[in-house]
Amino acid sequence: MLLSTEINHKKYTFDSKEGIDLSIPYSSDYNQTNCFYAPFYQDEPVRMGHFVGSVALGGPVNFFNAKINIHGNGTHTECVGHITKEREPLLTVLQDSLFLAQLMTVYPTKRENGDRVIEKFTLESLWFEDPNVPFEALVIRTLPNEIQKKQVKYSGTNPIYIDHDAMAFVADKGINHILVDIPSVDREEDGGKLEAHRRFWMDGRAKKCTITELIYVPDSVPDGIYVLNLQTASIQSDAIPSKPILYQVR
Repeated sequence: MLLSTEINHKKYTFDSKEGIDLSIPYSSDYNQTNCFYAPFYQDEPVRMGHFVGSVALGGPVNFFNAKINIHGNGTHTECVGHITKEREPLLTVLQDSLFLAQLMTVYPTKRENGDRVIEKFTLESLWFEDPNVPFEALVIRTLPNEIQKKQVKYSGTNPIYIDHDAMAFVADKGINHILVDIPSVDREEDGGKLEAHRRFWMDGRAKKCTITELIYVPDSVPDGIYVLNLQTASIQSDAIPSKPILYQVR
């Protein structure tokens, strides 16, 4: 079905049947991705007296409890409540779900200390600059981009992260929603500084901007401009499992 939406006073058309799902699902098997030494996602049937919430175990329905670490087990979208005492819920920040987005593929720079970092000069060289296409979301795909990225156990591996000056560049360009295929925009161990998070949510931006982590963008999807549908569940939390979908603009 062809749909049209108006973003920043300009009309965009896309096919609803051609969405590209960027989410990594939360899964109870060992192949799930995991980071920051978080407990793995688990689910189990409810048991009450003679009732068991599993058809496979003889129950009438599947009725499961789930244990989930939102930041550590799959694709999630977070707001400034991730780093504040008040723990503001994402639902008060994310008031819209359709955005114009640029997808860019980035090869991180390896520093002398071994860190692999997305630097400001790299983003500058790849930036799509057109005043007639005022996108407000940025989707970053890092290289290498093996499909196994959806199953990586990141804990203790010092994954790729974004330099805080690069994040300042992104914020200054008016990007309100950034999506990355890494566990965090900050270094795994940074002494609690979280400089990239803090720079992205600086000042008035804090009440309208989101960060989505642990996405996966297939190699078959070319860099360019897309309509982004950022879907989230209705959960009162600083971060929510999410399902970002890209649509090719027609």
